[in-house]
Amino acid sequence: MVAPLLALIAWSLIVLVWLYARRIPAMLNMGQDFQLFADKRNMFRLPADVRAVADNYTHLTEQPTLFYALCLGIQVSGLADQLFVVLAWIYVLLRVVHSLVQGIGNHVILRFCVFAAGTGILAYMTLRAIRLVLDF
Repeated sequence: MVAPLLALIAWSLIVLVWLYARRIPAMLNMGQDFQLFADKRNMFRLPADVRAVADNYTHLTEQPTLFYALCLGIQVSGLADQLFVVLAWIYVLLRVVHSLVQGIGNHVILRFCVFAAGTGILAYMTLRAIRLVLDF
């Protein structure tokens, strides 16, 4: 359970680098004082494709926090089995695909479908863990 958890953290850091690799050149191209962007309300001035990567980084700090806690809980409780590991890797893969969809083209319906699939995996993992912990 720890390997997929670490993989998603690593992916989040890659997206953070991607964010700044897109944001800094966009800010430079605008010819604006960087201080303008100290007020987050001015981020709307950046192109939508640049904001999409930043939005995705934010998404990687939201729902995946549940995944991290769940993985650690499954691991320390001794419930980790092959099915949980496979499900965790599927969740990580779906988060990577979600990032790529959002960061390259941002096709909303496709992004939603990938997000919904990941949420379904996370929900199933949670319900399975609850069932195993409560032994029913």
